[in-house]
Amino acid sequence: MKRKHDIQKLIGNTLRRGVTLACVLAVVGGVLYLVRHGAEPMPDYTRFRGADPSFTTLGGILGGLPRFEAREWIQLGVIALILTPILRVALSLVDFIEERDWLFAAITAVVLAVIITSSLATPL
Repeated sequence: MKRKHDIQKLIGNTLRRGVTLACVLAVVGGVLYLVRHGAEPMPDYTRFRGADPSFTTLGGILGGLPRFEAREWIQLGVIALILTPILRVALSLVDFIEERDWLFAAITAVVLAVIITSSLATPL
């Protein structure tokens, strides 16, 4: 019974810490954005000009972090928020396998495979 309590505590802590980390990253990006661009006039949203690839790819996001680029920090917060429940599903899979609950392990493995496949199939 102690083992079950430990894995549930680990899953709960993972969710709390993941969401907290995502919020901190997004707030850092938001503050950076306001400091650098807060006094600028509103952009013209009547025409779409395309997205800057520097913060729409993982390489662009990671490249902008050392330069404290606001959009890249915000995007990293979004990625952390997306990865948090995925990590929860992965931890649940480990728990079900250790408990030899094969039905729930199989269901969880399918859910995890669908999440990972759809995440990799969609450009970041």
